Amino acid sequence: MRIGKGTSNSTTKLVFLCVALLGTFLLVDLLWASSSSSSSFNWPLPPSNLLFFPNNTLPLTNKKGDAAPQRILSAIFADLPAPLLNWEKMATSPVPRLDGAALQINDLLFVFAGYGTIDHVHSHVDIYNFTSNSWGGTFDMPKEMAHSHLGMVTDGRYIYVVTGQYGPQCRGPTARNFVLDTKTKQWQDLPPLPVPRYAPATQLWRGRLHVMGGSKENRHTPGLEHWSIAVKDGKALETEWRTEIPIPRGGPHRACVVFDDRLYVLGGQEGDFMAKPGSPIFKCSRRNEVVYDDVYMLDDDMTWKVLPPMPKPDSHTEFAWAIVNRSLVIVGGTTEKHPNTKKMTLVGEILQFQFDTQTWKVLGKLPYRVKTTLVGFWNGWLYFTSGQRDKGPDDPSPRKVIGEMWRTKLKLL
Repeated sequence: MRIGKGTSNSTTKLVFLCVALLGTFLLVDLLWASSSSSSSFNWPLPPSNLLFFPNNTLPLTNKKGDAAPQRILSAIFADLPAPLLNWEKMATSPVPRLDGAALQINDLLFVFAGYGTIDHVHSHVDIYNFTSNSWGGTFDMPKEMAHSHLGMVTDGRYIYVVTGQYGPQCRGPTARNFVLDTKTKQWQDLPPLPVPRYAPATQLWRGRLHVMGGSKENRHTPGLEHWSIAVKDGKALETEWRTEIPIPRGGPHRACVVFDDRLYVLGGQEGDFMAKPGSPIFKCSRRNEVVYDDVYMLDDDMTWKVLPPMPKPDSHTEFAWAIVNRSLVIVGGTTEKHPNTKKMTLVGEILQFQFDTQTWKVLGKLPYRVKTTLVGFWNGWLYFTSGQRDKGPDDPSPRKVIGEMWRTKLKLL
């Protein structure tokens, strides 16, 4: 088949037009992605008029303002139906904290480190007394210890502190580990990890300190590694960490508990903020994050078993849990970003996992949506403090870093 000259010119023009349109589309898409990927926890963000509508639908209109067909959105970002709880506000923490750490020993909650603002991190410990409902007993951390994204666990006296981020913004991690004697307030060194991690799942199990997952040195890539070291009475019984079975899915910011001689890892995420390339202050720059609802368990077989998933994907819960009777309760967190605004979405519910039946339940509502809460349970009361709360009832994206302490009476069968 022959093609005339006029036809050839028309075809050439059409090809150039298609290429131009495609280039324009890619440029617009790139600019949109860039504009939606840079945010931090305490810097100004544009106001949002986002409201949640029944059945997870958003009203759409055409150019004339007439109603248009509605699009059904995934429910994972939305608030879950839950009963209202009676919350009582207690004494506020001496400082606000985000990405801090906390562990309870008897009626004391030891609260460590954390961001005060994106440019300032804390390097001390505050103690909350559940009996007197008051703060006191502040003391310093070692100068070489990480300030956020810590792994941490206690045996009832000694607190083992593992790796984490050293400094503000999105600075690098440290492999240094420490142990605190909570009776004497004295610190000692532990053997360093083979490589540093951000916010790894950390627990004591069968006489060994286990460290799993977390983010790798660039702060974004999920780590799958699993190490352990024998410890007793605040001392390492070995000089090197032992390699264990890798965790099925890597990443930071997940709850990790031991119950009935079984090790559980719940929720978490893949990806996190990274330091902006070339930034002298390691300025945080947002990257894609995938929050998940996976639950894994290790027992005598030493193989990971997959358990029923959480009611919704949930992350930033590494110190946001307590074991009450034969249940695990998880307070707040973050879930998948909103599909329209692309903003981080906070969790405003308390989730319950019943160990015996391996079933989930939504216990109730928090005073507001909040992530990286620090949780304790004492004399029938569930407490939480610190973290980063939402912008308001109609906007689940993060805004203010807080130091508030709240409690509610919790009765579980």
